[in-house]
Amino acid sequence: MVEDMKVQAQKAKKAAQLLATVSTQKKNNFLDDLAQRLESEQSRIEQENQRDVKNAVKNNMKPGYIDRLILNEKRIHGMADGLRQVAALADPVGEVISGWKRPNGLLVTKVRVPLGVLAIIYEARPNVTIDSIGLGIKSGNALVLRGSSSTLNSNRLLTLFARESLLQCSLPENSVQLIESTSHDDIAQLLTLREYIDVAIPRGGAGLIHNVVNHSQVPVIETGVGNCHVYVDEEADLSMAERIVVNAKTQRPSVCNAAETLLVHQGIAQVFLPQITSSLKQAGVEIRGCEQARQIIPDLVPATDDDWKIEYLDLIIAVKVVKDLNEAVEHINTYGTHHSESIITENYSNARNFMDKIDSAAVYVNASTRFTDGEQFGLGAEIGISTQKLHARGPMGLQELTTIKYVVYGTGQIRNA
Repeated sequence: MVEDMKVQAQKAKKAAQLLATVSTQKKNNFLDDLAQRLESEQSRIEQENQRDVKNAVKNNMKPGYIDRLILNEKRIHGMADGLRQVAALADPVGEVISGWKRPNGLLVTKVRVPLGVLAIIYEARPNVTIDSIGLGIKSGNALVLRGSSSTLNSNRLLTLFARESLLQCSLPENSVQLIESTSHDDIAQLLTLREYIDVAIPRGGAGLIHNVVNHSQVPVIETGVGNCHVYVDEEADLSMAERIVVNAKTQRPSVCNAAETLLVHQGIAQVFLPQITSSLKQAGVEIRGCEQARQIIPDLVPATDDDWKIEYLDLIIAVKVVKDLNEAVEHINTYGTHHSESIITENYSNARNFMDKIDSAAVYVNASTRFTDGEQFGLGAEIGISTQKLHARGPMGLQELTTIKYVVYGTGQIRNA
């Protein structure tokens, strides 16, 4: 199997060299063709996806995990729309970022170019297959995809459609490769192929991400676990705060930008906690509270230290009463994963203070954390949410899948010293 992966990576490398010079129009034609193919093949996609879902149910997967597996009519059309949105975006490849002339007459320009071959290693979500392909091809990159065994049937069909669209649009078919092996040992081997793979991007739970970061010989862009927070300030509009907290927790609890911890200023806790806990309970949320929160709402499940660290990905939220904004900031920067945090307040100074002090990829004022998403940010789609600080941070769209090279124009200059 290792040799098979090596061959696939070699093919992707050759395809990437061709893709780097492909016109924007040809790449957009591919995106449009694949979008149409997904919609016309909806029933076939749903059929293969149901095989994955049934296997997940049989294997007693958690409801949140199963939710991420499902491809229904709405999600399939969403994937197609995402491809069309990417097609409508400006092509970053070849963009001259800056340029300047040296005293010796050399014209130095800084130009965007593709990264090359992207290894995307991900869990559960088959929509990641299409998002990765759309963004990867538009930015001139070839892809080696390794999804989880739980989505193999869905991923196999989706990559088949992508390869058919590549051929239809006269692009290199080998630009998209799917590793069908389900062995964890093969992931380790994939991450040794530095000669062919330029960047590895893991998407999934903490275990997968840490394993890739700690063992990869290929450069890694680390996508983040989402232990996201909402802080309700003493000067918050409480009706607004209630709507935002309920949305951030319940709109889709199985995703990384869902809120996992609610922090409430002690000055409003007596009023706001009964209001918000009632709404959350009606939505089926289990609430784990600190000692102060339980003094106000005694039937909350006692929170442990671990609850402040957990990405639940489920209808569970931890609640802590804090004495002021500074304690909220300290808590978030201590326990958070640098993903997405929100403050609900009518006080401009407090909002500014929160934004300045929180060390996360996305910081919100009076809005749900659920907006940390490539499509919602106007990027068409995303290949992941980066929580690191080098090269890319936050939702990664087309520009984040490029690097730069210097193109220098001369008129015969030579260096004498």
